[in-house]
Amino acid sequence: MSSTTGESIPVGTGHITCDLHSSTVVFSKLSSSYPLKLLSPRVTEHGVAIVYVMSYGGGLVGGDCMQLVVEVGKECKLLLLSQGSTKVFKTRAGNRASTRFRTSSSQPTPGGLSLQAVTTQSMEVTIAPDSALFLLPDPVTCFRSASYTQMQTFHLAGSASIVLLDWVTSGRRSMDEDWDFLRYYSVNEVFVEGRRVARDVLLLDNSSYDTQTASESCLSNPTTRSPPRTLKDRLAPYSCYAMLLLYGPQTHGIVTDLQAKYRTISIFKRATPERFLWSLTPVDDGKGTVIRAAGVDTEDVKNWFKEVLRGLEAVVGINEYRKAFL
Repeated sequence: MSSTTGESIPVGTGHITCDLHSSTVVFSKLSSSYPLKLLSPRVTEHGVAIVYVMSYGGGLVGGDCMQLVVEVGKECKLLLLSQGSTKVFKTRAGNRASTRFRTSSSQPTPGGLSLQAVTTQSMEVTIAPDSALFLLPDPVTCFRSASYTQMQTFHLAGSASIVLLDWVTSGRRSMDEDWDFLRYYSVNEVFVEGRRVARDVLLLDNSSYDTQTASESCLSNPTTRSPPRTLKDRLAPYSCYAMLLLYGPQTHGIVTDLQAKYRTISIFKRATPERFLWSLTPVDDGKGTVIRAAGVDTEDVKNWFKEVLRGLEAVVGINEYRKAFL
């Protein structure tokens, strides 16, 4: 999509700015350039807008870099969704259009990969007073040999709200890809009135095997050496891991229901792992809540989130909420 103001847009960048006029959310800026694509459908619910954050070709490859700036105006409710999982294809040699503007593409990353080989996505979000952001994308799916880095920062006014879902799958299980990507790194930071209230980091690195078990085995029996545990070994039997963060007044109803649900959980040893697990942790003295979940099947995780977040229908509208978790 071209810029709404006709200005030149740097490759791989996007900008969303919305404000409330009467009861309608109006975009003063909705711009993006390859490989990022932004689409906003017509919405009938007052005070609500939806933007689909997508990529051309249905996925990203090594070297793609997307940078998105989002500004949610006062009393606006913005849903950021995707259409299908964010697919990260395996690393390819050679420059792509989205990396040609970066002069540092040949510099190594801490993991030993050049930036040219890593798919990166960053998002900087500002949420004004009495407004809310609902970031409910489909999960990230990294294909074999892919490397993905995601950095997301959210700045909230004191009366603003956020529902942030960040989740990843094991890959294309139908193609016998099960946690076979090289590296997945995701950082989410939330600030309220300039004060950091939450920071969540997830690093899944296939190059750093778990050698503790092997070392202990060697000490107990020097003649026996256990092979190092791969990422697949460590994350089995689950194929989807998720983090959900809720903060602000427009999330209170959902948080209350989740707390009641969590109190009913019984914890005891099982002979086999459960198909679905979840936990609840309060943050910032109970003003926010973090949910962590894991499932043997991605559909189990999706259906659970779809059900526990159904209270958002009263916040953003029934039809609008149904566009998430399709």
